[in-house]
Amino acid sequence: MFKQISDKINYADLDASVRRFWDDRRVFVRSIEARVGCPVFSFFEGPPTANGKPGIHHVMSRTLKDLVCRYKTMQGFQVHRKAGWDTHGLPVEIEVEKALGFKHKDDIVRYGVAKFNAECKRSVWKYKTEWEEMTRLMGYWVDLDAPYVTFENSYIESVWWALRQFYDGGLITKGYKVQPYCPRCETPLSSHEVSLGYKDVNDPSVYVRMKVKGEAQTSFLVWTTTPWTLISNVAIAVHPDVEYVKADLKGEFFILAEARLGVLGEGADVVQRMKGSDLAGKEYERLYSYHTPPEKGWYVIAADFVTTEDGSGIVHMAPAYGEDDYQAGRKHGLPTIHPVNKSGEFSSEVTAFAGKFVKDADPEIIADLKERGLLFKKEQYLHSYPHCWRCTSPLLYYARDSWYIRTTTYAQRMIELNKDVHWFPPEVGAGRFGNWLEENKDWALSRDRFWGTPLPIWLCDACGGQKCVGSIEELRTGQNVPDPVDLHKPYIDGVTFACACGGTMRRTPELIDAWFDSGSMPFAQWHYPFENKEVFERSYPGDFISEGIDQTRGWFYTLHAIGSFLFDKPAFRNVLVNELILDKGGQKMSKSRGNTVDPFGLMKTYGADATRWYLISNSPVWRPTLFDDEGIGEVQRKFFSTLVNTYSFFALYANVDSFDPSLPAVAHDRRPEIDRWVLSELHSLIRDVTAALDAYDATRATRLLTDFAVERLSNWYVRRNRRRFWKSEPGADKISAYQTLSECLVTLARLMAPIAPYLAEEIYRNLVRPDGTTAEESVHLTAFPVAVESMIDPALEQKMERAMTIVSLVRSMREKTKLKVRQPLAKILVPVLSEKIRDEVQQMRDVILDEVNVKHLEFVTDESAIVRRKAKPDFRSLGTKYGKAVQPIAAAVRELSSVQLRSLEMGETVSLNVGGTSVEITRADVEILHEDIKGWLVASEGPVTVALDTTVTEELLREGLAREFVNRVQNLRKESGFQVTDRIRITVAASDRLREALTTMDMYVRQETLATDVVFAGSPSTGMTRIDVNGEVADIAVEKI
Repeated sequence: MFKQISDKINYADLDASVRRFWDDRRVFVRSIEARVGCPVFSFFEGPPTANGKPGIHHVMSRTLKDLVCRYKTMQGFQVHRKAGWDTHGLPVEIEVEKALGFKHKDDIVRYGVAKFNAECKRSVWKYKTEWEEMTRLMGYWVDLDAPYVTFENSYIESVWWALRQFYDGGLITKGYKVQPYCPRCETPLSSHEVSLGYKDVNDPSVYVRMKVKGEAQTSFLVWTTTPWTLISNVAIAVHPDVEYVKADLKGEFFILAEARLGVLGEGADVVQRMKGSDLAGKEYERLYSYHTPPEKGWYVIAADFVTTEDGSGIVHMAPAYGEDDYQAGRKHGLPTIHPVNKSGEFSSEVTAFAGKFVKDADPEIIADLKERGLLFKKEQYLHSYPHCWRCTSPLLYYARDSWYIRTTTYAQRMIELNKDVHWFPPEVGAGRFGNWLEENKDWALSRDRFWGTPLPIWLCDACGGQKCVGSIEELRTGQNVPDPVDLHKPYIDGVTFACACGGTMRRTPELIDAWFDSGSMPFAQWHYPFENKEVFERSYPGDFISEGIDQTRGWFYTLHAIGSFLFDKPAFRNVLVNELILDKGGQKMSKSRGNTVDPFGLMKTYGADATRWYLISNSPVWRPTLFDDEGIGEVQRKFFSTLVNTYSFFALYANVDSFDPSLPAVAHDRRPEIDRWVLSELHSLIRDVTAALDAYDATRATRLLTDFAVERLSNWYVRRNRRRFWKSEPGADKISAYQTLSECLVTLARLMAPIAPYLAEEIYRNLVRPDGTTAEESVHLTAFPVAVESMIDPALEQKMERAMTIVSLVRSMREKTKLKVRQPLAKILVPVLSEKIRDEVQQMRDVILDEVNVKHLEFVTDESAIVRRKAKPDFRSLGTKYGKAVQPIAAAVRELSSVQLRSLEMGETVSLNVGGTSVEITRADVEILHEDIKGWLVASEGPVTVALDTTVTEELLREGLAREFVNRVQNLRKESGFQVTDRIRITVAASDRLREALTTMDMYVRQETLATDVVFAGSPSTGMTRIDVNGEVADIAVEKI
């Protein structure tokens, strides 16, 4: 017996039942074990941070990972899936700081680094249960029992080994550079981290008077969007080749770029012109004198980076707070004034603003400049500004000591290796990622924090010598090594080494960028090179990774940067990138907006399959997804409910007929044409889905599967073959119908298994193992279907497709005029342009007429017999193209023939000769007006046009009444709980018109309802049900006999 599935199915309960089966039968583990010795498909799991809750975007990325790994497994590859946890870095520290009420790093030092890091180690698992539960609920198969964890000694040791390779290659250096710095986290950031946190903000834009020494009433007009840096101003810069002017504005003189003269407003008169080079060396009065550096400053320098695109063409210079400023300062020997502490606050010497966070001091500095007559004007400036990607604080740019990996020395090799990577979509690899590599900056490696992988470099306090430790074994050669070894602060900071000079080597206090941890996972997850060498070498480069677009300059980059240097290979071969998930209004999801989505609630309501399917099918995954949970409901109703109903239809009648699935298959050439058609479509589907998944286009795969299951299998094949299942006698035809539908359902289950693993499992097991047969007990242990080309009949598919199009057009015309499908109509006309098309339609004539409930189909050779088209010129389009010559072209457009207009409707171009000139007319140039023939409706789709005769005769009306009556009886049968095979007697008290219709159509009514007879009563009696049949009221009773 085949298990029945209710149309009221609770998908969450079904999911739970299937999970129990997977767990009991170890299906995930067996899917890997069964492929020992098979080719390896290597997958790298990007490690999430478990101290933050999982969201709907994680369901998206994990669905993509899971479906590819399941697909490749079913294709015969062995696919290990090792989970991982990213456990170091600022996200963890910030969470613990909040819990402890800390605001500054000094709070941590006072609390104790050992205690703080112990809290961090506990905190990383705060939401581990939720992550594992989400992973389990959504059916993401990944090994959670043996994950890699970035805080474990074995992982850190592999990271140290990698750093040692960079160090020995001369690529780790310490330098004093301007770099982005988070004052809240009190640590620098790397360029790839900065790229993750840009926000559009309004900052103050101020124009300041800097008074020229020795020239009365004359000022340089200087522009800045960071007023707080004016405290540290030591010079101003002009472009040597730009034209500058001295302008008189109401008796006051200003020097600025001529191209920016409009900044002064109306009434400014130029009194002198000069090149920027002529201004070099001129001195001006300081704005603030809190510091007295020994170097000379406060004069004009020439610099090529100055532009006239905005501002005044004169740039204020503060070498401590900008890379261009810093390099220019070094070149000219300018002072460097840096009165800002590690928390971004002015130090005590800046007495007016001491203790103020620099950004918060901006309004006060502007007010001070205004009071002193130095502010020319103030505006607001909207621009994109970097913020800390973890705590969202605005970043500052500081000149400071830091450790770097000189990635710029091998950036060209990274660019070359990127050409070996297959990006989906390609434009991300060539564009966003490729451009990032082209603009590569040295990797700011060190972090001034506490919880993370320590930088394994020791410095001699006597001679300054360095030592990089690359293993625990090497560490043990030092003094004060903790036992047991813990490679974290503060324990590692007590380890020292004796220097050859006699001095003591102590570890530099910094940690490394946590992104280096995650970028090391291909080898660190296996503790390479200390063990598992063969495992690593077999799995590297990874065949597949997938994460969101935000990882382009995050994890994707760090994987590539580390792998390119260590192994001279790309770290991955194929990468699938998904875009952001936005709310249905296109807004980014955030807690503050209240538009976030709970993935647990979604899966409880709709089940995992529908959630996964919606995220993949709604739009190509590399485009932003506008999320609407109503869309999941629609997917559930359209695809999943249709598929369940199709299966239930099969199970119901297969059980009634005691269908034996082990019967020899009916030969393909002996099956009816419609069976051969749907099997041809099935194998075309296998071919196309395989091609889509091979190209990592899961969206196309889901849409192909939906179209087949809904339009071809359910709406066409099952509906057209119902009578074969519930009316016909046993025989080859009925067996063929069962075998064909069963094959389609089983194959669909296998095709959809990677994307919708739960329902695929349920349908497969119900069909293939209803009585414990020897077939594979899980769909996920089967092979992915392979298309058999000999089963594909393109000609048969084409003629059926044409028939389906005609049917669809007729149905839409019926709907348009509210003509029910049960109401027969007299005729449709189909224009045919060739004998081939005529033959195709002729072969499908009976199918078409039956589907649309029309009596006759006739052919015409000229569309003009059924539809009249007129052309109206679109002057907006034509005028843009042809300007003053538009009138004669418009006149020619009005004369276009029906054939020419039909060509335009099909997307073709029409060439016209207008006054001896060839003119190309497109669909956009013409408004096409249709005039239907009276009594007919006309519709077109592509090359197919159909005309429908809408006249309803009395005879047709009677037949329509009989068909509607049958529908009411079928509903009563269902409401009465009759079996599909039960015979009945119908008693009806009807109007004369309905009685006449039922008498005329007596045989049809009895056959369709399985009635032995129809008895007419003179008047209603007790127990009858009143019905309305197209306005004819009747009372009816049905009884089983």
